[in-house]
Amino acid sequence: MDILPILSTLRRHKVTSLLLILQIALTCAIVCNAVFLIGQRLRLMDLPSGVAEHELVQVQLGYIGASPDDKAQTATDLAELRQIPGVKQVALARYLPFTLDGSANAGLKLDPQQQQNTLEAETYFGPNLLPTLGTQLVAGRDFDPGEYLDFDAVVAALNRGDLTGLPHTMIITRPLAERLWPGQDALGKTIYVGNGIPFRVIGIVAHLARPYIRQDGSEYSTIWPIRMTPADGASYVIRTAPQDREAVLKAVVAKLRQLNPNRVVLKKRTYDDARNDYFATDRAMAGILGGVIVALLIVTALGIVGLASFWVAQRRRMIGVRRALGATRVDILHYFQTENFLLATIGIALGMVLAYGINQFLMLHYELPRLPASYFPVGAIALWLIGQLAVLGPALRAAAVPPVVATRSD
Repeated sequence: MDILPILSTLRRHKVTSLLLILQIALTCAIVCNAVFLIGQRLRLMDLPSGVAEHELVQVQLGYIGASPDDKAQTATDLAELRQIPGVKQVALARYLPFTLDGSANAGLKLDPQQQQNTLEAETYFGPNLLPTLGTQLVAGRDFDPGEYLDFDAVVAALNRGDLTGLPHTMIITRPLAERLWPGQDALGKTIYVGNGIPFRVIGIVAHLARPYIRQDGSEYSTIWPIRMTPADGASYVIRTAPQDREAVLKAVVAKLRQLNPNRVVLKKRTYDDARNDYFATDRAMAGILGGVIVALLIVTALGIVGLASFWVAQRRRMIGVRRALGATRVDILHYFQTENFLLATIGIALGMVLAYGINQFLMLHYELPRLPASYFPVGAIALWLIGQLAVLGPALRAAAVPPVVATRSD
């Protein structure tokens, strides 16, 4: 019943109505995409690493001056660290999931004659790696002690082109197995690395994420039977009870310094700290986008309040006339709420089109996924609620205008 008078009134205030519609549209478009981006960041931060995150500590060493025999020193270190109270498992690893220490990827092929790699996967090295990381082996077996080769020997064999000096067994993640051989048992299958070096799959783990999240499979990881030393860039990874991490970390650092004073500790941290550092940028971005959303909604609400207050002040005589003709306070309140609902609806419809356009731009230039349709009604409902709440104050003031205003002279 109020729609036709409302539309007639809005036609007399085209510029102010258009500005409010555009403000709501822009807010709707930005909020929908910002909420989507926040959701994407939060999902990334919740990805499983495949390791016992709350039980791991890491120590990375550097040497001052000439180092003693690296392999003998490493063997001594490992034996001594296992004797520390609270230590469950110890391993040397060059990289860990979701850390900023770097990564090493290898091109995998299903056929040695392929010109292009089927995909690239992360390579993890180190004896005792699975029990130390807490990675779940779901099929096959772990490496036998006799399968391990030294890192420097493998590098020398690669330089010579000597395939006999290279490892030929591999453990892979379940997501990688499903990607390479959908619906098949990957155990016993052969993967070709680089220029056709064959590796036989002997084990499958449930999850083991890459150090860096990538679009082509964040869990495409492989484990090779290669021994490393701290001089090769590996760090000590120790598994302990969550409540013992700080005490064990201090004891490990003290023991390593005691065994060889000519070393410096480059890093000493819990895995939780390492993962938090990796996702610090994502948390900051989510916080910034959340702040942008709140600021836009506040500005939009203030714009609605300001415009509604302006219109109430301009229409006091009209409101008084309607009250004198029998309109109740509820009628006046509904009038302004309906007016705001119409403006918000037009703005939201335009904002959804704009949100889709922004998402297409982000997909094209930043490889983001498509904005799900479910975000549109959520954004619309949020803006409708904010609009109705923002107009409530001015509408109540309008409803309080007495009929006697219609009889006053200016």
